[in-house]
Amino acid sequence: MKEGSKVINVREMIAQNKSKKSMNTLLEKVIPKGLLLIAIISILTTIGIVFTLLFETFEFFKRVPFLDFFTGTVLKPLGNNAEFGVLPLLTGTIISSTIAMLVAIPVGLMSAIFLSEYASDRVRRILKPILEILAGIPTIVYGFFALTFVTPLLRSIFPGLEPTNILSPGIVMGIMIIPMVASLSEDAMSSVPNSMREGALGLGSTKLEVTRKVVIPAAMSGIIASFVLGISRAIGETMIVTIASGSSKNFTFDISQSMQTMTAYIVEVTGGDAPAGSTIYYSLYAVAMTLFAFTLIMNLLAQYISRKFKEEY
Repeated sequence: MKEGSKVINVREMIAQNKSKKSMNTLLEKVIPKGLLLIAIISILTTIGIVFTLLFETFEFFKRVPFLDFFTGTVLKPLGNNAEFGVLPLLTGTIISSTIAMLVAIPVGLMSAIFLSEYASDRVRRILKPILEILAGIPTIVYGFFALTFVTPLLRSIFPGLEPTNILSPGIVMGIMIIPMVASLSEDAMSSVPNSMREGALGLGSTKLEVTRKVVIPAAMSGIIASFVLGISRAIGETMIVTIASGSSKNFTFDISQSMQTMTAYIVEVTGGDAPAGSTIYYSLYAVAMTLFAFTLIMNLLAQYISRKFKEEY
């Protein structure tokens, strides 16, 4: 009986193994196809977005000359004599992004250097999550913070500052981008082998010299990539500039004045009374296509820099 039961048990085990193998074989065939389907959906979604922008943008340029759009300094989308120059929006976007990076780059890089080179493991575990909390705050909260706190504070220092201006949202965007720059730069510096630090210290270098002459050059590709990605984030920011910079379409380089960015213009048009099929409606897509081109160039630049200056250890 025992031998018979053993034979039965062996047969059952063989049958179970066969069923498991068939199930694993089925999963091995199904899972790659499922992953391929998900990848195809992502690609088709991107292609659909691009074609939608292109189709509507071409319709806009049938009504407004290409050169008038990219060289015009006046943007008056409403009225009988409407003008659609994108330079005021480009200027506002570039100025606000520049102010943001002037805040985010030094603060974020110094934070990354401290966390990577000077902070103990305990301090790093405490400070880094606190720093990254800034990335989880909704941008509309940042917008109201810029409007109700930063702008009055700046106006008390600079009385000539307008109630809505490009300086305040630029500074707050920089604060918002600090976690991105700090986290990516710190990851790049932490990936530098300790043997390089120890070798430099063994040759008599100070901690600051090791950081400045060894760690930062070795992590330069990741650091610059974090800067470029931060610029892309600033260019695409919407709510902060919509709330705090106003809707004046001024072509000026005076940061104390109200200006409008491309994202803020898109919000204004989509939230307004622009009828479908009108020129102002199609201008929405032309501006969105310009913004898409800007962010695409920034992302491609970040990838190029990462590959160009990447160090293999």
